[in-house]
Amino acid sequence: MAVQTAEQGESARPGKAWLRAVAWTLLGLVLLAVSAVPSISVPKRIADEKAFLEAQPCGSEEAAGVLADCMRTIRGTVRSAEDARSGRAMVFRVQLQAPVPGPAARPMHLDSHGELSELIKPGDEVEVTAWRNVQVAVSHDGISETLPGLPDQKATMLVGLTLAGVWLASLAFIAAFGSARRPQCFATDRRCAPRVRFGPAKCVGVVAAPLAAAYLASHIWDAWTAVVMTVAIWALIALPVTIAALLWHRGQPLTARRPA
Repeated sequence: MAVQTAEQGESARPGKAWLRAVAWTLLGLVLLAVSAVPSISVPKRIADEKAFLEAQPCGSEEAAGVLADCMRTIRGTVRSAEDARSGRAMVFRVQLQAPVPGPAARPMHLDSHGELSELIKPGDEVEVTAWRNVQVAVSHDGISETLPGLPDQKATMLVGLTLAGVWLASLAFIAAFGSARRPQCFATDRRCAPRVRFGPAKCVGVVAAPLAAAYLASHIWDAWTAVVMTVAIWALIALPVTIAALLWHRGQPLTARRPA
């Protein structure tokens, strides 16, 4: 008589299998709730992105000191300019002498290997382009550098985070369905496909793929077009990969029948 495997022993216990199915379902619901959080602010971020992309240089509003949706030019004198660490990255940090308007009063992080990092010195005059309270670009001697973290990329990356959570939640629901179905297979003496293992490498891929799609879309399209294309690119990756993984494991040797 064949020896019953540990996996069969676990699957033959309906109570334990159903507890596992409930746990996977709860995990999927939690992941769905968490993934919905970034998507809540997407419409507002899209509105900000459109306003930013449509902004024109300030005219009379700037002269009157009115904070309008236009590109302001702030001129100032460099107080300090040096290489510094921001998180794990090295940046070229520029600080202007006070007094300067809000956005330009904060340190500006430029590319440590960019042209301006070799040109700007303390005492130099620079121009800072700002929109609302956002630092947009720094210019000096006819050379300009756009600063990171602009509003035209944030909305799409939030969509990428949402899709990563949705994909993880979908896999959790698939695991819940499989956990609930396996006891029925053994109870009816049917052969069951082995469980699909989900290790750290697969988890990284599930998270990285939608973020990469969002990054790509944000550099090609704008506003809602970028959001739609992020979802489309993600779907073209997630659906075939998930189905292929399930079919691949179904093609592996099946778990033996429950011994008599």
